[in-house]
Amino acid sequence: METIQQVHRIQGLPVIQHPEIVSGVPVFENTRVPVQTMFDYLADDYSLDEFLDSFPSVTREAAIAVLLFGQHRIEEALAA
Repeated sequence: METIQQVHRIQGLPVIQHPEIVSGVPVFENTRVPVQTMFDYLADDYSLDEFLDSFPSVTREAAIAVLLFGQHRIEEALAA
C-alpha cells in the first residue's frame, strides 16, 4: 500500500513523483512520461502538438496545466 511519503503531488497539477515510477522523476499522472520530456521537446523546437502526438497518453490539458504552472512560478518569483 502506498503511503503519502511515497507519492508526491502538487495540488491540482497532473504530475506525480513516486520512487518506483521512472526512478522517481516527475511524470504526467497516469503515464510514465517524464515532465522533462515535454520541456526537452519544446527546447528542441518541436511544437506541443508534436510532443502530444509522440506521447498520446499525455493529454493536452495536462501539458497546458504544467506550462501554466511554470508561467505562474516565474511570475511569482519576479514579483517577490
